Amino acid sequence: MLVMMNKIQPSQLVEEQRNATRLFKQLQGQIETLLAIGSPSKEEVKDAMEKVLALDKAYPLPLLGVMLEKFPESLEPAVWWPKTQSQKTNKQKHSNGKVESNGWTEELELEMRQVVEVIKRKDSEDYERLGNKALKMNKVLAASGPLLTGIAALGSAFMGPSNGPWAAIMAAVAGALASAVNTFEHGGQVGMVFEMYRNNAGFFKLVQESIESTLSESDLGERENGELFEMKVALQLGRSLSQLRDLAKKPSYSCIDGSPIDEFASKLF
Repeated sequence: MLVMMNKIQPSQLVEEQRNATRLFKQLQGQIETLLAIGSPSKEEVKDAMEKVLALDKAYPLPLLGVMLEKFPESLEPAVWWPKTQSQKTNKQKHSNGKVESNGWTEELELEMRQVVEVIKRKDSEDYERLGNKALKMNKVLAASGPLLTGIAALGSAFMGPSNGPWAAIMAAVAGALASAVNTFEHGGQVGMVFEMYRNNAGFFKLVQESIESTLSESDLGERENGELFEMKVALQLGRSLSQLRDLAKKPSYSCIDGSPIDEFASKLF
């Protein structure tokens, strides 16, 4: 039973389904808003279906066959959105330092690129580092618990006058260690902590890909409005517009001074 519980990782499974429920409700709200605005096009229907399938693949409900790997080699950020089919190269020529089209300027493009740099160097890197530590700890605890419990059971089976006190000592020590390890693993919800880091890393990857995909669109008229996009990124990171602009200056200061970036992009996590 202990081996099965460590394989399934109930706390991690609960965190997976909690996030899946939140994301499905978010997607449901987006689709309902689309329907309320008017009749969706075939392209919008296809896009919604791709989002549903990507989300279902990222957080599968069945435990057997398609269950997420609880002990991967290393942390891979969760991906619950459809992969961009093609990336367009930005070949737009700018002149006079300004591009007054659909709310986009060269300054805004530079700001977005700097925000991506901060996310890469601070938020994503930190969450992946902490997630890998939690993963290693969970692997050790998941293997040690059943092993120590088995040693304790084996020691208790050999207890008797003919074997001296060693069997009893081994059973007592191994049993106590097994209790401590299992309590720390499941009471401390180590699997849930790993899943939390994995999902947060996925969130930063989504923000990063969203910015890079938008900037790669050469036709400014096809992009999301620049001012609205800046506001959306600021809200996703829990910042005001002025705070986002101050954040975008950090990589430049870091290159000039040679000092590390001292601030994370997100104020939410």
